[in-house]
Amino acid sequence: MEEWPAKNCTQVMPMPDPTSPRQPLTGPTSLPDGSELVLRVMPLPADVNGNGDIFGGWLMAQVDLAGAVLPSRVAKGRLATVAVNQFIFKQPVSVGDLVSFYARIVRVGNTSITVHVDVYAERNPANLQVVKVTEASLTYVAIDSQGKPRPIPKD
Repeated sequence: MEEWPAKNCTQVMPMPDPTSPRQPLTGPTSLPDGSELVLRVMPLPADVNGNGDIFGGWLMAQVDLAGAVLPSRVAKGRLATVAVNQFIFKQPVSVGDLVSFYARIVRVGNTSITVHVDVYAERNPANLQVVKVTEASLTYVAIDSQGKPRPIPKD
């Protein structure tokens, strides 16, 4: 079993120059693959596990919320999570990290939408480092008022 952090799993993301007046003070609003920033949050001390890292379940809940943003726009109504197809924890998240969630739709079916979510943590503002901490694939289904699958609008 590999020691934590696992080898070859840190991905450092280039950050804009924070002194430039035309660029944001934090990470980009989109990624080169077309993923959009859908959620940005800072975990609290109440979210830590016994090891002092943020609970994996907390991160999973945030990924589920972030993953639903784009499908809700396409489905134009209620959604339910039907599958977590893949979930990879690459690095731990710590109190004080600014965590950004980027999503992109990878498939639209008759009633379901599959989304890929990449999660990055901004650490140590004095010597900023941005690392990819998680990636996931989730599938949501559009549902009607009775909780039954419904077609996704084609427009």
